[in-house]
Amino acid sequence: MKILVLNGSPKGERSDTLHITRAFLDGMQSAAPQDVQLIHVNAQHIDYCIGCFACKKNGGVCVLDDDMREILDAMLDADLLIFSFPLYSYGMPGALKNLIDRMMPLSSWNMVKNAEGKYGHRMQYDVEKLHYMMICGCGFPNSKHNFEGAVRQFSLKFPERSTIVTVPESPMFNIPQAAAFVAPRLKAFRAAGCEYAATGALSEQTLAAICSPMIPEEIYAQFANGERR
Repeated sequence: MKILVLNGSPKGERSDTLHITRAFLDGMQSAAPQDVQLIHVNAQHIDYCIGCFACKKNGGVCVLDDDMREILDAMLDADLLIFSFPLYSYGMPGALKNLIDRMMPLSSWNMVKNAEGKYGHRMQYDVEKLHYMMICGCGFPNSKHNFEGAVRQFSLKFPERSTIVTVPESPMFNIPQAAAFVAPRLKAFRAAGCEYAATGALSEQTLAAICSPMIPEEIYAQFANGERR
């Protein structure tokens, strides 16, 4: 399987969320060899979409000549796109949102209505093989009242063949003192990656296990506030 990982964290390799993503990929690799390409979005030259819609009328060629052209080619060559990012203001970081805006050349001007009555642009490239995954980490200790905006946006953008993983308390993955709690969770993510490689999906039981807090919310908040050592 060809996997394109889009790391939306401004921290690059130091991303908390990237620890999770790498564990997931390790699990996939243990199940079967995978062809993985990692792109740090903040290190790319990607201009803002100017809303000219030329790409929707000329066969999918953007008028902006920057790194996004190669990224779009890599997307179309992939089987799985993994969007790995930290939660910023209840959504994705700006650089990654900009990249998703620049995916506009993949769709045409013509609109089509799906079974749920939602209109969208008809694709002008073959993306039927593409699967999508969102792996999002958050510095808060709970999932409720935090991830809903990012989840909704991703679900609307990629309504088919998509998997969403949300992980609270993600700064713990970069704290050596938290190893006793982090190690079992990374093991669970490797198992989840193995499951996904075998089935192309994650069970509700697996999602519940990897998306739950590692330590009680109140204790995490106390550590974060410097009230506990």
